[in-house]
Amino acid sequence: MVSDMHAGQPKNLDWLLAGLVQRVPYTRSALLLSSDGLAKAFDGLETSTEAEHLAALASGLHSLARSAGVQFAQGADVRQVVVELDTALLFVCAAGSGACLAVLADREADAAVLGYEMAMLVKSVRPYLATPIRQQAGASMDPGR
Repeated sequence: MVSDMHAGQPKNLDWLLAGLVQRVPYTRSALLLSSDGLAKAFDGLETSTEAEHLAALASGLHSLARSAGVQFAQGADVRQVVVELDTALLFVCAAGSGACLAVLADREADAAVLGYEMAMLVKSVRPYLATPIRQQAGASMDPGR
């Protein structure tokens, strides 16, 4: 299933995620999410509940990796987070300002190829993947107020 979960978003990113899933053997799903864990678009997940769960998980992993960079690597940026499970691989990388890309693949997937394809995808369309900063509830849209 391909979905764009952000109703007001003018850009349709379905083709982008579906292309990645189809192009790299053994790739199960791809998810574009805001860095605070909201699913924006996905391909290969059965339900929006699955997408929301993966978005929350990926956001947390990326946040922990950023914290590790600050604490132990002189503030170095996170290139990629990889989780190796018995039967699957989960990759999470930054995908523009305020956005992340998460990809779930079978264990047989070539991690180097998948990581490369994710990096090339993000690099080629980074401006379209950014998530604008949301205003707090009740914040005025009028800067003069």
